[in-house]
Amino acid sequence: MVDPRVEQWITAADERLQFSARLGDVWETIAPLDSPEIRDTRDSMRALLDERPQPLDRRERPGHFTASALVVNDALDQILLLHHTKLKIWVQPGGHVDGNANLMAVALREATEETGIGGLRIWPQAIDLDIHRVNPPSEDAHLHYDVRFLVLAPQSPVLNANHESTAQRWVSPDDLPSMGVDDGLQRLTRTGLALARSLR
Repeated sequence: MVDPRVEQWITAADERLQFSARLGDVWETIAPLDSPEIRDTRDSMRALLDERPQPLDRRERPGHFTASALVVNDALDQILLLHHTKLKIWVQPGGHVDGNANLMAVALREATEETGIGGLRIWPQAIDLDIHRVNPPSEDAHLHYDVRFLVLAPQSPVLNANHESTAQRWVSPDDLPSMGVDDGLQRLTRTGLALARSLR
């Protein structure tokens, strides 16, 4: 369980965001997430760590770890979604870890690179886990073992998104069903906004 009493938001300069090659760091990140909704997902991630030789490598099959960020606005009533250039769906910022077992660092890096927003802050505990199938152009279909974090945008953020998305939109939870997002992203939104509001 997430315990807001013992943590605080951190920025990109924090020493806890250094690169790590230690696979044990991945398990330490996901082990505390033990709610009934995602327990089976966590156990499948443990199996990937135990059974596959390169779970942090994007070439690993049947899948590999990714990290993503639920970016919430300062008013805590909207999240930022990107229309993915290759997948052609609305998603939260995120991407491949490329050997970095510090999944928190990956999530903040991806959020910063994909949105261009300066001054993002991340909550230093993962808040959700999801395994989903992707089928990008010029690649075989495979699984993303996604570890998800909460990221807070500053007031009046300026978007400067990169090439990985064709559109960006701040949306409320009520907008999600009409945008075709999956159940996992809707669950992440509920979890993330509830936590963010509890921290105010």
